[in-house]
Amino acid sequence: MSNLQKHKTTVAIYGQQYVIMGTESPSHVRLVASLVDDKMREISYKNPTLDVNKLAVLTAVNAVNDYIKLKDQLERLQAELQKEKD
Repeated sequence: MSNLQKHKTTVAIYGQQYVIMGTESPSHVRLVASLVDDKMREISYKNPTLDVNKLAVLTAVNAVNDYIKLKDQLERLQAELQKEKD
């Protein structure tokens, strides 16, 4: 990883500024931050009494749930493709 250039990108998520360091492009980091911000605002709109900590946890739970569903779907599609090759 030391061969990859690290970028410092400042983003706003739910009204707070964060400096993100990583090897992803700044545009990618901004996209991710924007999606997190959108999801937090969506959950907050539906649950206006949530404090920020609970809102962040629910946002993380939603994101991981989406990730697992997509990962399962990808694995099923890869298995189908492999069956077609065999």
